[in-house]
Amino acid sequence: MAYSHRYLRAYMAAFDDTRTEDQLDAAYAKELSDALGGARVTFLTAEGEFLADSEDEDDASRSLRPEVQDAIRSGEGFSARVSETLGDTFMYYCKRFDGYLVRIADRTQSMGSIYLDSLPAVGIFLLADALVCLLLSYLSTGYILKPLEQLARDAACKKRVEAPVPELRSFAKIINRMNEDAEQRVQEIAEEHGQVVRAQQSKDEFIANVTHEMNTPLTSIRGFAELLAAGGLEGDRAARAAKTILTQSERLQSLVASIINYSEIDSEDLPVYEVDASRIARDILAALTPEFREKKVVLLSEIKDGVLLMSRQERVTEIFGNIIRNAIRYNREGGSVSVLLTQEEFSVSDTGIGISEENLPRIFDRFFTIDKSHNGKNGGFGLGLSVVKKLCKKQGWTLTVESKEGVGSTFRIGFPAAEPPQNADPASADRK
Repeated sequence: MAYSHRYLRAYMAAFDDTRTEDQLDAAYAKELSDALGGARVTFLTAEGEFLADSEDEDDASRSLRPEVQDAIRSGEGFSARVSETLGDTFMYYCKRFDGYLVRIADRTQSMGSIYLDSLPAVGIFLLADALVCLLLSYLSTGYILKPLEQLARDAACKKRVEAPVPELRSFAKIINRMNEDAEQRVQEIAEEHGQVVRAQQSKDEFIANVTHEMNTPLTSIRGFAELLAAGGLEGDRAARAAKTILTQSERLQSLVASIINYSEIDSEDLPVYEVDASRIARDILAALTPEFREKKVVLLSEIKDGVLLMSRQERVTEIFGNIIRNAIRYNREGGSVSVLLTQEEFSVSDTGIGISEENLPRIFDRFFTIDKSHNGKNGGFGLGLSVVKKLCKKQGWTLTVESKEGVGSTFRIGFPAAEPPQNADPASADRK
């Protein structure tokens, strides 16, 4: 309605207000109507009596019309109704000038009639669009997605898989490597416990978790790829879909890198050296300051100077960083994290969501997360604490956890006073 008022006022600007009442005849009314694209023009006396009209010759008084009465009283008036003389629906605007009134009206069309007029064209367009989408979806499924689905099926039931197309060879190598790692874990568990049932269960769980973690980004990639292939997204929506595909691809790449990193810990046998753990702890806390602020978590730290450990910088950084990040991610807004480092121990306590008794024994398992949605909301893939456990075992450090659901958790690593490992590299002391 406000839009109609504006354009009718704009129409009125075309009226020559220098004219006198005796110059307001039907000829000028039609001339002004043509200039306004066919809008109806009516000239009235100051009392609302008929002078001339561009379409109607009925000289009956218009003084009782709502827009005319408003113009007589306040200078201008608006009204929308069916014309009593022409039978069409008009939007009227009447304005008072010196000694006479000018009224401009424009025909309007109801929303219902607009929808009805457009239905046939819309129906044809939707039908054509649906047919094109079905065709493109069929082609994309057959030529793009089926090889990927075949690779996923093979990975679930075969020890070694072959890429159906050259573009998937890197994925096939990754899956084969994961299967080999799973087989190696099966053998280790079977040797330690003397039974293939627990080993097989661990293998199946590992493969299921890997498949689930890979399937989440793949499902997102596939969904948006189908929409793009079907032409269902354009402009900003297409750009957002492409960005989502890129993000999920990066998440898939990060998952693969995390799995490879986890698998290489056992085989890594680099020499250790004296590491300044105090400096590493302070650097990590400084780097995580934005995350503390974003989560509104208070940091309480006590880092003793000169804490030296026989290890490697990347190992200490990985252990400290994973534990502190978990304390932030699974904390409550406005909570706190306490970090303590001495020559005897490293401990991190938080006031977060805590861990239930039934989940406490499993938190160091691969791919186990408190967040069951597997949507990456709290970051990571459930490998962080598994890496911490493996590195602590490799170093000969003790790793313990205490937690109460809804209250918080404390992770503690003990550094036993012992002779440096035989593969220590004294010449590499305090290297970066």
